[in-house]
Amino acid sequence: MKQSIKRAAVLGSGVMGSGIAAHLANCGIHTMMLDIVPKELTKEEEAKGLTLEDKTVRNRIASQSKKALLKQKPAPLTTKKNLELIEVGNLEDDMERLAEVDWIVEVVVENLAVKKKVFSQIDKVRKQDTIVSSNTSGISVERMAEDCSDSFKQHFLGTHFFNPPRYLKLLEIIPTKHTDPAILTYMKKFSEDVLGKGVVEAKDTPNFIANRIGTYGLLITVRKMLEGDYSIGEVDSVTGPMIGRPKSATFRTLDVVGLDTFFHVAKNVYDQVEGEEREVFDVPDFMKKMLDKGWLGAKSGQGFFLKKKGQDGSEILELNTETLEYEERRKLKSPAMEMAKQEKGTRRKLKALVNADGDRAGDLVWSVIKPVLLYSAKLCGEIADDVLSIDQAMKWGFGWELGPFETWDAIGVEVAVNRMKQEGEDIPEWVENMLAQGVSSFYKQENGSFYFYYQGDYKQQEFNKKEIHLKSLKEKNGVIKKNTGASLIDLGDGVAGLEFHSQGNAIGLDIIQMMNFALEETERNYEGLVIGNQGKNFCVGANLAMMLMEAQDDNFMELDMVVRQFQSMAMRIKYASKPVVAAPFNMVLGGGAEVSLPAAAMQASPETYIGLVEFGVGLIPGGGGTKELYLKQLRNLPQGVKFDLTKVANDVFEKVAMATVSKSAAEARENGFLDRKDAISANADHLLHDAKEKVLVLARAGYQAPLPEKIPVVGDAGYGAMLLGAQNLQRSGYASKHDLKIAEKLAYVLSGGRIKEGTLVDEQAILDLEREAFLSLIGEPLTQQRMQHMLVKGKPLRN
Repeated sequence: MKQSIKRAAVLGSGVMGSGIAAHLANCGIHTMMLDIVPKELTKEEEAKGLTLEDKTVRNRIASQSKKALLKQKPAPLTTKKNLELIEVGNLEDDMERLAEVDWIVEVVVENLAVKKKVFSQIDKVRKQDTIVSSNTSGISVERMAEDCSDSFKQHFLGTHFFNPPRYLKLLEIIPTKHTDPAILTYMKKFSEDVLGKGVVEAKDTPNFIANRIGTYGLLITVRKMLEGDYSIGEVDSVTGPMIGRPKSATFRTLDVVGLDTFFHVAKNVYDQVEGEEREVFDVPDFMKKMLDKGWLGAKSGQGFFLKKKGQDGSEILELNTETLEYEERRKLKSPAMEMAKQEKGTRRKLKALVNADGDRAGDLVWSVIKPVLLYSAKLCGEIADDVLSIDQAMKWGFGWELGPFETWDAIGVEVAVNRMKQEGEDIPEWVENMLAQGVSSFYKQENGSFYFYYQGDYKQQEFNKKEIHLKSLKEKNGVIKKNTGASLIDLGDGVAGLEFHSQGNAIGLDIIQMMNFALEETERNYEGLVIGNQGKNFCVGANLAMMLMEAQDDNFMELDMVVRQFQSMAMRIKYASKPVVAAPFNMVLGGGAEVSLPAAAMQASPETYIGLVEFGVGLIPGGGGTKELYLKQLRNLPQGVKFDLTKVANDVFEKVAMATVSKSAAEARENGFLDRKDAISANADHLLHDAKEKVLVLARAGYQAPLPEKIPVVGDAGYGAMLLGAQNLQRSGYASKHDLKIAEKLAYVLSGGRIKEGTLVDEQAILDLEREAFLSLIGEPLTQQRMQHMLVKGKPLRN
């Protein structure tokens, strides 16, 4: 079977439908977005003399949804340009055009009769090999297509995206008994490789996997809050990052999701299950009253929390569940909470809390986790085939750091089961049998391979061939060399990998030393080098605390040495005889950008937020970042076209002075941080593999290091133009005197000094100017105040 998806159609343009269309466009897929035809004219349409037969009126709903994509936050589009890939229409005039597409995604109202009618119409016009899927979250996938042709049924399945589709990794794929296995296999591969999703195969049960368990867990938490007389704020202070859940914890998550949406999901299970499970999905009365009042959360301006402006600024209030009035937000404090905060890693924090029997925070955590563990175990086999699928669904769909069975392992399965039995709980038979076999964990790792418990034995976890797992690779092959900041690893096929693992992956002398060793070792024994890691962020910059401490101690000779070493390292990356490919992802700030910009190429994750942000702490880039961004933008100009050097310099000046950070890799390309030789991986999990392949392609093509280059600069005239812009901002009140001082230094560096426009200067001359400006600024008390504020508060200070 040769299946290919180049064009798609999304039927339904609501929040979910338009979000899916946006994600398909982000992936380069031309997408038609269709919705119903309006039954009435708006006042604006009447004023224009339009009728219900006009195309603009008939396409209005989809058109408005398309426009709304530009205003939504978080942004559904990786770049505004992707909007051009979305074409709008309606479900009456454009159904015939579904014959043009390779995949049709249904996202209409959650009503079985409506869906059946839509699928009947699709069945009449679709190509024989067109795949059709439903994004339903609750209606039986099997029943939707029961009246359709055999060809339709063979090409039909559920594809349940999570909102927002751009950011949430999970895609639950639900085959029916008629789905062609080849179609299922293709859609799994396509969804991973092209859409960048984490795919879990789910069974056709109410709410599938993640929403079933996630909604159960949220409702259990609400009930335990009421039973234990905890406040909303107290619950959220415990059920967030402390136990490996998102910062939005429980009630902030509900506010983001929307109470109306949550009620719909809960009711869907309530209507289809029985007994004790059904009771849990009966939403508490105070939440029903909130729904009646329209207190839906973020979308209505208030929900479990209310942001209120006061004389001293804004404050966030929490809802009192008894009075339904808002009051000061409370956080739960207890000995176990303080003890857990001292522990390193979620597993240890979680264990500390769960084991704190009799502690107010510990009791809450155990009371909300225990039912979820048992519920997940009871549903294993019913909603999914194995524990791995359930854990992945919860991590990718709800942002849990640990899935239910990983949580059980972290606590200790035997310990947890014994405690559950003492508390009168029934343990699922298969868990009892597992322990009786002498198997005490759901997962194990041996010789770099991962295994999960499955039907009486361990089964090896299979990965996409494009996934490289550094942890298992190091366990299997060891490391070439490591220090406190970084490790050099053999990635296989003659490619070395440099992994950062300092705090926040911040660059200090340890990483600089390891980078130099890595470059030497690569030039001796490898085809090339990948700079990448699998931490939370690629790199948050240089070690700010170390630099501030040295500046406050007047150790400027030490700082000068560090900056020189950083600059030297960056130049070695650039002029290495073997190709060096940087693999940036998530936050790539300051020094992280300065390590990436001089590389032979970058292979970026779709969600790459890169920027030279030093201005925010009163500095300018000191490791060659300004120079490299300027050169990258010059190289990115169309060949043979006369260009304005001043315009390029001004553009770089503005990006650095405004501490501009891209909101995606696509935007990083528009901002000039990525150029023609750089690429973007569709799936973040494939990033290291793709970077490694890029190294090999460069090496096989006979890679040659670039020759040292002379840099054309704007000189004295350009310096004056840049400075004038900064002075205007200061006069308008948008910049402080210290901002102007920093801007003067930046303009001086970019202009190459007070020289003639168009002069060609050596790279080292620019680096010397950068270093001098950096050292001058770090000695300024106002800059040190900014650095201190960033370290303490985590946000910039304008002084």
